[in-house]
Amino acid sequence: MAENENGQDKTEDPTEKKVKDSRADGQIARSKELTTLVVMLMGAGGLLMFGSDIALMMSELMRDNFTISRDTLMDQSYMGKALLSSGMHALVVVLPFLIAMLVAALVGPIMLGGWLFATKSLMPKFSRMNPAAGLKRMFSPHALVELLKSFGKFLITLAVALVVLNNERKDLVAIAHEPLEQAMIHSLMVVGWSSFWMACGLIFIAAADVPFVLYEAHKKLLMTKQEVRDEHKNSEGSPEVKQRIRQLQREMSQRRMMASVPEADVIITNPTHFAVALKYDPEQGGAPMLLAKGTDLVALKIREIGAHNEILILESAALARSIYYSTELDQEIPAGLYLAVAQVLAYVYQIRQFRAGQGKRPDPLGDIKIPPDLQRDA
Repeated sequence: MAENENGQDKTEDPTEKKVKDSRADGQIARSKELTTLVVMLMGAGGLLMFGSDIALMMSELMRDNFTISRDTLMDQSYMGKALLSSGMHALVVVLPFLIAMLVAALVGPIMLGGWLFATKSLMPKFSRMNPAAGLKRMFSPHALVELLKSFGKFLITLAVALVVLNNERKDLVAIAHEPLEQAMIHSLMVVGWSSFWMACGLIFIAAADVPFVLYEAHKKLLMTKQEVRDEHKNSEGSPEVKQRIRQLQREMSQRRMMASVPEADVIITNPTHFAVALKYDPEQGGAPMLLAKGTDLVALKIREIGAHNEILILESAALARSIYYSTELDQEIPAGLYLAVAQVLAYVYQIRQFRAGQGKRPDPLGDIKIPPDLQRDA
């Protein structure tokens, strides 16, 4: 089981941040055997596809460059022209093969781990110049696995090469009796097929290397329980900071709530422990909305603001508790309280009419019935 420098077991899967940071540092799973397999397969395929064209080009270049007339020898600029012409001709013929090899060299590495350009991996690391660390890497389990892979690759390649050469020995002998151009084409075909079969032998090495590389990469990213807790703490913030943020948020919310109390139509109290402020706008329709609510000191502050702004304050303990627990700020009251709140608003309207000298003083508001499912005990 993996351990960190403090001796703690690394048993936890890496977090998303740990994986992201490792990619930024250039630490991702890469399989050299898979890259070698892709490059060799592409090289063998390129020889089989473009080998005949390359052989004919080589034949033409040798014929043209080794057949020189006497007049041409006297031309001092001929060598430069011949070199440029031969180079352009060879480049045009070989270019498709080179492009195929370039694609293989780019695709091979990104097949495992994807595309990554990490500038941190380009920076020099002087710690790698430490002889002790170098000896430790040389005799590490990872070095032993690399040695076994190299030995296995050698044995497989040797076995495949012997089988291929044994099967191709008649063709190799026949090449010596063929015309030059045909012999060159035949030689490249033999090399192409031999390379292809030897590359196929590397499939077994790559098939074993890829899971091992993925396992090693995951093992390096494992974390201890303490590392996971520390990372979570650093990403989320310390409890003291989060508590302070929540306190500031509550204070800001209370200030906004208190600023909306003067807009209320009525404040219902319990009478001392609870206070809720309601507003109803008949032009917009809908149900009455809760502008402010609070208990104890907050309730006292709501009552003080209400009294300062001459807002009617009614005592109804059951209704105040029910609204407080069932309704959030800036939300409409539940349907079960429509009738009870309607009685309160009707009483508020009668009080306003009386104060304006347009009606008689209403009778005191009696008991307000609250639905059983919305009742809250004191």
